[in-house]
Amino acid sequence: TQIARYDDYIHLVLSGCRLVEGPTGHKFDLERVDAIMGEMFLLTLHLGQPVFLEAVRKAYRADFLRFAQSPSFLLYELWDHLIDNYLNVHKAFEERVEAVQRSLHGEVDESIFGIASELGSDLLHLRKIVLPARAVLTDLSTRKSPFVSEATQPFLGNMVGTCERVLQDVLVDRDILAGALNNYMTMVSHQTSKVMNKLTVFSMIFLPLTFLFGAWGMDFNVLP
Repeated sequence: TQIARYDDYIHLVLSGCRLVEGPTGHKFDLERVDAIMGEMFLLTLHLGQPVFLEAVRKAYRADFLRFAQSPSFLLYELWDHLIDNYLNVHKAFEERVEAVQRSLHGEVDESIFGIASELGSDLLHLRKIVLPARAVLTDLSTRKSPFVSEATQPFLGNMVGTCERVLQDVLVDRDILAGALNNYMTMVSHQTSKVMNKLTVFSMIFLPLTFLFGAWGMDFNVLP
């Protein structure tokens, strides 16, 4: 997500997410939407049917005609549904984190470590998407522009707080995931330590016998 300003318009690149079913659960693909906004128009360019843009199309018409027939209102609608898109993706990732936590109890399949690693990478990827979105939102909500009305800017500013919350929750999810893996490895290490203690006791019992067999089993003419 980024912004470029020109004399007669501003150019926004918005990065939405589409959830897809994968072998390890919900993953996401990026959906790029270019939005070109002037004083009296808002033009979007995209490939396919981005999820958040389809949500805008379903919801904006009644409010657009009733409240504010302006490109600034359409810009607000774009960002509102884009943030909802991020929240939905993050919710799916939270469910994956909980599933990994449940899988680390009892009998554990070794494939869970690959799933956890992939999930951690997906969470980091989502954070890299939301970070520039927050920066662009902050720019739109604080910097005066002939294309974004002052009435719209406070509402865009409120969305910055939502982005902050998503970023914090992503970090918390990564910490929870890492903590669950560390707890499991600690339990495995503890069980291994208990087994090694038992083996040590048995070794101490049989060590004198092993010594006697070794000493008196040698081929001497005169046994010492």
